[in-house]
Amino acid sequence: QICTELALVDVDEKRLAGETMDLQHGATFVKAKITCSTNYEVTRNSKLCIVTAGVRQQAGETRMNLVQRNVTVFKQIIPQLAAYSPDSVLLIVSNPVDVLTYVAWKLSNFPQHRVIGSGTTLDSSRFRVFISERLNVHPSSVHGWIIGEHGDTSVPVWSGVNVSGVRLRDLDPNIGSYEDPDCFGSIHKQVIESAYHLIQLKGYTSWAVALSVSAIAGAILKNTMEVMPVTTYIKGCRHGVDKEVFLSLPCVLGENGVQYIVKQPLNEDEKRALHRSAETLHDLQ
Repeated sequence: QICTELALVDVDEKRLAGETMDLQHGATFVKAKITCSTNYEVTRNSKLCIVTAGVRQQAGETRMNLVQRNVTVFKQIIPQLAAYSPDSVLLIVSNPVDVLTYVAWKLSNFPQHRVIGSGTTLDSSRFRVFISERLNVHPSSVHGWIIGEHGDTSVPVWSGVNVSGVRLRDLDPNIGSYEDPDCFGSIHKQVIESAYHLIQLKGYTSWAVALSVSAIAGAILKNTMEVMPVTTYIKGCRHGVDKEVFLSLPCVLGENGVQYIVKQPLNEDEKRALHRSAETLHDLQ
């Protein structure tokens, strides 16, 4: 229901044919025309290019350990996508997503606002889900953000977490901190470890990340101007970060990618944590 035409590209021709056929058999339920090829020409004039290709994260392996292997993959993919669809938006999903979004920006020569990553969109969803379980409310009633790296140095913005407008720190100033007797702070650890736990259970993550990427794609293709925490270029944009890095902050999304970054209030602890996250990513690039 998001697009009118979907083109799939993969190096594995047999798997590609199988996935495409499986989707085409459901054509009566969707409006999109579905095509596939091992040749990137099939993507010509795309409005949005979603990159999920890369080597799979192994059990116990951090996202950062994937960098060099996936950079090699990106050198084969990004220049071809950029050549066939020079006006498209690039949406990077492959991990480590923040560094690979930076790599995609360099390889594509696209303007910064048209190269984004899925970032902490899924992290923020997990954050809201785990808080909702504690409070016995629906996740849609919980408003909270994870920003920074999609990974171990991500930053939970506890200062802004609220349930239908009721800020949790107005009820308990220590919530999410080490002084919190209810240990809400452990939710952030749960968010970080959830992907690793899923990989141990089923070998990979799939459904939730697909739903989050679908939401991002819908916001871009339908020009909805929704706010989502996606990976974007932030040097000089917000919170005093002076490193040339891509990491997640709440962004307004539209047909041209990132329309602008939301000026989200952070307390001093959250600002310091965001700077540490930026330093970690910059050191890896």
